[in-house]
Amino acid sequence: MLTISQLAAYAGVTIRAVRHYHAKGLLPEPERDRSGYRRYDAAAVVELIRIRTLAEAGVPLSRVQDLLTADEEDFAVAIDEIDRRLRAEIRERQRHRERVAQLAAGDRLALPPEAIDYLDRLRKLDIPEQAIEMERDAWILVAAQIPDQMPALMALKRSQIEDPAVMRMYVDLVQATDWAPDDPRLPALADRLVAMFEQDTERWEDDGQLAEFALGDDLVTLLDEVFLTTVPTARTLLRLLENRGWKGWTQLERIDPPK
Repeated sequence: MLTISQLAAYAGVTIRAVRHYHAKGLLPEPERDRSGYRRYDAAAVVELIRIRTLAEAGVPLSRVQDLLTADEEDFAVAIDEIDRRLRAEIRERQRHRERVAQLAAGDRLALPPEAIDYLDRLRKLDIPEQAIEMERDAWILVAAQIPDQMPALMALKRSQIEDPAVMRMYVDLVQATDWAPDDPRLPALADRLVAMFEQDTERWEDDGQLAEFALGDDLVTLLDEVFLTTVPTARTLLRLLENRGWKGWTQLERIDPPK
């Protein structure tokens, strides 16, 4: 006759597991001997090994008792059902693994390949990571709303940043993100922006290249909000642009400057 510790060792489980199976009603508790100890026979070892084998195979403890007492046909049916459940769980866990891999991929979590290529190009142009992160957040918003238009939109952005004049202005804007809202250099920056807008009006006006993309009013507001909340100089710069006859940021619009 075996003690509980000997039983557990024979079956390859812990004493705690034996007690748990007792509590679940899976393994009957023997009577105590005259010394007050429970003693287990060989049949208890066999039963415990069967319970352990089923549990390790993924059978819920709530089903173990049914399988222990099932005939051959019922056992086969139950095993098929459990196998289907386990395969479904494996597929679900695989989807979780793929999701975790996406999380590890950083930018690739919510952006299409062409947007990733655009951000990588900015990195190669030595644009600071803070500015790239701001762009990333903006493009996540756009990709969520107009995914089908992202390839063409990214092609437009790639062509713009390959223009030396546009790239110089982009660098100026990136540097201005660290300025104070009342920085005295802002009016000159606004002048340079307006000069670029005026030089190629069709590219920058609302009825120009961006007009072909379905940027709804709500999306435009969200994109402008990214600019306003992440760049301290944004509100001042937008006010200076309005004074010079241009309104908006994501979608520029020519207006009559205030008198």
